[in-house]
Amino acid sequence: MKTMTDEEADALDEYYTKNPPKVDPRKNGGFAAKSFKMIALDDLSANYLITKALADHKTPTEIISEMIRERIAASM
Repeated sequence: MKTMTDEEADALDEYYTKNPPKVDPRKNGGFAAKSFKMIALDDLSANYLITKALADHKTPTEIISEMIRERIAASM
């Protein structure tokens, strides 16, 4: 993913300032203990994901999870 524009960075900053991640350290060490894999996205996909996440007030991970669940449900 290429670098963000100033507008995209400001939008993400505003989103996470108003909607901080919910962290409960009593659950498996909290947010930092989860396993993360880095993936590369083309510009179109990255922009769509960021825009959708901001519009829906969700994290990019939540958007991706919903899309995967929809695809699984549609294939059954």
